[in-house]
Amino acid sequence: MKKILIVEDSPSERDLITLYLKNNNYQVISTDNAEDGMELAANQQPDAIVTDITMEGINGFEFCRLLKAYPDTSQIPIIACTARDRDLDRFWGQKQGMDIYITKPYSEQELVTAIESIIK
Repeated sequence: MKKILIVEDSPSERDLITLYLKNNNYQVISTDNAEDGMELAANQQPDAIVTDITMEGINGFEFCRLLKAYPDTSQIPIIACTARDRDLDRFWGQKQGMDIYITKPYSEQELVTAIESIIK
């Protein structure tokens, strides 16, 4: 069973992503902040990470940049699920190493398809 780390500060959004992933037979670990997300990514070695961009403390862009700079987590694919839908945000996400950028609202199928496309 593939393991996905969710880093999302909104409890309702985190619960929705968890539901979508469990419906599709993924194992889910989650946290509400990027600091804990860094530790979980290094220790749990998930198959992919789903993160928000706008979070307190370390935001999703910084989180991605930190993950990609650390050898133990640099190869983990990252999907941004965010309300930030400007072209500049997408460009900045790509520059930080995000593999896929999805804007809210998104469907269960859209999220699952994105994950399937980046998990080898």
